[in-house]
Amino acid sequence: MWKRLASHFNSLSVKYFSSHQSEVNHCSFSRDGQLLLTGSDDCNVCVWNVENEKLLSKFKGHTGPVKACAFSADSTLFASGSSDCTVRVWDVKTGQCLHVLQGHSKTVETVCFSHDMNLLVSGSWDYTAILWDPKSGRLVKSLSQHRNVIKACAFSFKGGYLATGSWDFTVRVWSLQAMKQKLILRGHTGNVSCVAFSGIGMLASGSWDKTVRVWDPRNGRLIFLLQEHTGRVMSLAFSLDAILLVTAAGDETIRVWDCEDGECKKILKGHLDLIFSCQFSPTNTLLTAGTSDYELTTGPT
Repeated sequence: MWKRLASHFNSLSVKYFSSHQSEVNHCSFSRDGQLLLTGSDDCNVCVWNVENEKLLSKFKGHTGPVKACAFSADSTLFASGSSDCTVRVWDVKTGQCLHVLQGHSKTVETVCFSHDMNLLVSGSWDYTAILWDPKSGRLVKSLSQHRNVIKACAFSFKGGYLATGSWDFTVRVWSLQAMKQKLILRGHTGNVSCVAFSGIGMLASGSWDKTVRVWDPRNGRLIFLLQEHTGRVMSLAFSLDAILLVTAAGDETIRVWDCEDGECKKILKGHLDLIFSCQFSPTNTLLTAGTSDYELTTGPT
């Protein structure tokens, strides 16, 4: 596995996407890696073809900067969160806004669909995470135990868990069956900026304290503490087979970790000032996206 992936990491293809009229705040790939979603201070969301860098659609409706965006698992829908305190659910093909979800009282910082697409979660500066039914737009449950901004969220592939990361330095694990908090994961000494589940159930969290922690979400046990970054950790992703963990930080490096022993196997020198998103495509190609000024760039591909 590692030798096969190394060929992707050793090559670098940089693509540029420029259409927004103001700062790009967030971006997200579709699961197949073919589409890229970008949200900006210009209040718009753009959908791009990654291969040819073509702007496919521009979605307007938010009245404040778009701070978060995410595709559904089948890429037919996407959600966007904004400083206007709303979450919008959109149809990718038609461009129609299906729902305007109102429930937050402050800026929405993160959105994420469950893998079965039955739930959508949003996290906000109002210290709450809200679970929604993306089909009906119904508010399912408001989760209010965090004591600061909720910056990141992720659903597990199996086991029925939701993880939320906050500027209160904690990660909280929620049981979706019971609709209540299961665990509080403590240890970070800075804002938690990103969380991700692996396919076999591990949970990783990255922080402004420059560390990555890998947990067992069933019991809260710390599996690995990864401490080699020298800048704030901004994004992370597991490979599809859960063998590798990739982390991107403000030190302009992307580090590739072995999930069996916690060792850093490769360091990629970043070409982006700020990396918003990293993930593996179905062909195990590493995709990263970030920005400087108003242009968005992606690579390696």
